[in-house]
Amino acid sequence: MIYGVEPAESAVLNGGNPGQSILGIGAGIIPKVLVTKLLDEVIQISSDEAIETAKILVLKEGLLIGISSGAAAAAAIKLAKRPENAGKLISVVFSSTGERILLQYYLIP
Repeated sequence: MIYGVEPAESAVLNGGNPGQSILGIGAGIIPKVLVTKLLDEVIQISSDEAIETAKILVLKEGLLIGISSGAAAAAAIKLAKRPENAGKLISVVFSSTGERILLQYYLIP
């Protein structure tokens, strides 16, 4: 199964209107290179949830990831919690680093 992730505030892949994006994803457009028919589902993650998940992974797991990777992790966690996925391996790709947002999101309480 292949899942996509998009900001709840800009859920264009799910037929919504463009809005606020998560840094790195959700620019309010569907890129021409994205073959949407390959996606089994697109999961919506709020900006706040993406940021909080990224913070947890940075502070507790030592993974310096960016906000879009936080969104991907939040989506993977949602998938893992579904009863039909019990005992299944869920993998996620982190395509962003937290270097450029280190001070803004991670070091300021």
